[in-house]
Amino acid sequence: MLCAIRRFSWVLSLTVFTAVGVSEAAEAKVSAAQALGLRPIQSEVEYDTPAEADMANCSVQMKSEGGVAGWLVMDQGGQLLRRFLDTNGDQKVDLWCYYKGGIEVYRDIDADFNGKADQYRWLGTGGIRWGLDSNEDGKIERWKAISPEEVTAEVVAALAARDAARFQCLLPTPQEMTSLGLGEVQTREIAKKIAEAARGFSELAAGQTVVNSQTKWLNFGANRPGVIAAGWEGATRDVIVYDNASAIVETDGKTAQIALGTLIQVDGGWRVIDLPSNLSDARTVSISGGYFFQQAVVRQAESVGTEEGLSETVQKLLRDLEKLDKALDASPNPNELAKLHVSRADVLEQLAKSASSAEDRENWLRQLANGITASVQSGGYAAGVGQLKSLHEKLMGQPADAELAAHVEFLYLSAQYSQQLQQPEADYPKIQEEWLASLAKFVTANPTCEDAPEAMLQLAVGEEFNGKNEAAIAWYAKIADQFPKAQQAAKAAGAKRRLESVGKTLVLSGNTLDGKPVSLDLLRGRTVLIHYWATWCEPCKQDLTLLKQAQAKYAKQGFTLLGINLDSDQATAIKYLQTSPLSWPQMYEPGGLDSRLAAELGILTLPTMLLIDKDGKVVNRNIYAAELDGELGKQLR
Repeated sequence: MLCAIRRFSWVLSLTVFTAVGVSEAAEAKVSAAQALGLRPIQSEVEYDTPAEADMANCSVQMKSEGGVAGWLVMDQGGQLLRRFLDTNGDQKVDLWCYYKGGIEVYRDIDADFNGKADQYRWLGTGGIRWGLDSNEDGKIERWKAISPEEVTAEVVAALAARDAARFQCLLPTPQEMTSLGLGEVQTREIAKKIAEAARGFSELAAGQTVVNSQTKWLNFGANRPGVIAAGWEGATRDVIVYDNASAIVETDGKTAQIALGTLIQVDGGWRVIDLPSNLSDARTVSISGGYFFQQAVVRQAESVGTEEGLSETVQKLLRDLEKLDKALDASPNPNELAKLHVSRADVLEQLAKSASSAEDRENWLRQLANGITASVQSGGYAAGVGQLKSLHEKLMGQPADAELAAHVEFLYLSAQYSQQLQQPEADYPKIQEEWLASLAKFVTANPTCEDAPEAMLQLAVGEEFNGKNEAAIAWYAKIADQFPKAQQAAKAAGAKRRLESVGKTLVLSGNTLDGKPVSLDLLRGRTVLIHYWATWCEPCKQDLTLLKQAQAKYAKQGFTLLGINLDSDQATAIKYLQTSPLSWPQMYEPGGLDSRLAAELGILTLPTMLLIDKDGKVVNRNIYAAELDGELGKQLR
């Protein structure tokens, strides 16, 4: 904690504070009007500023707590309007926070503590955008986090400002494209589209008349997101996309729909891969399809069409499929839902039979099997298990279908397991035993198939939960060694590292929810509890009471905590901590249970806690909150 509250002078033109000595604090008379005169560096922020006549009733307070000092600005009712904080004790403000309705909605961040903001974050009800600005010129160069809705709004803003650099921030970088793990052909085609979009934006923005400085973004339009599964055309991991996305805008009372094509999820946010279209006038005209699903349908349909176009049979099947998908999205009653699933499966089988190439046939059959599995697991299509079994039996005897047959078999086993668990009187130990046995048999018969890494991971998880750590370690090691490029490899390697961690030094570093760097090395000399948790995990939140008690009891003896939040939505975690604050740092990276922070130790369930001694070595890799008091008594004796 800082030894005293420091006074800061206000440099409004630079929106930063310059520190002055503690001895001058008594003479400081910073008015609310001065404090409220500061503005966010980014202009698109909605925050509360009282009318000039009401500023005299606002108050400015100096506060120092937990090593953080600064100013709090509140209205006459005591509701927060601003916070300006020195988080590292160097007597310079490095965090400028703005509030709306008492909720923090935006902050400028000086992460390198040089007196200039280099990060900009929208929080709470303001959204989830997190922009980076390495040269500190006030312009965002890269998005660390951004939602699909916010991407579409950014595209509209870039069009309105004719700002090619702003649009460029929304295109995937080469590193982001590599991390997606798409096949070589898809990566090459998308890279070409990205390059064309970057080159063509300035001309497009200058020539279009639909979006101008008066245009307002109204809404984000898209069907539900889809998954490009690992194994599709060489993909090494699942890729989540929105196809055929659009932005609804309004200009002078007239609305228009701007087509954005495909949005791809990358680490930390979403990206566009093409130029916006439908910018010829203010009316909604035909919208171009997305890259993945619509183009896949076109490619498949072209293979069964005549020289004049698609055959009438295929056209009808595609129309039927579209109608069925829309009906399923409408969430009808369970009886109607089952009928729709049966009809959809029948249409996909007919499309597979109509395919003129083996590749197109396989694509339709994969879509059939994946759709049935998802329906069974959601509880809406009990008959799907039998249908998957029948499809697998048809494919087994055909050598050309060996890989597809293995995939369908894994889906069948997964659907069967899910259905068994849904039974009212399910015998869980027996079901689990049969599930692990079926997985082991599957891996033995299909050791190199696309689903082998996932089957092995399920085996490893099952063995670990059964307390058979050596068997679990062996499976985790096989995944990491035999499938190093698989999506499951990092998680498997991390889980092996966790199971073997006792007595070893643990390396862990990253950023907190508010963007500050933190590492386990910085806590050397203290006994540390690492707590993996999320707001959706009720046992995690229940444990927080015991963790607070342990901190209060043992902090003076050298005990501290390090939280690692695994919420998928960063804003959710921040909102929770605003109402239930914790005094220890909370690390965060996007991705939830699939994030780097979770993968490094193969975190599979929450809560998970590890106890680290003063030398940085793991004492207990799976301690429970109820055991903590007794264990700390031993460690800190």
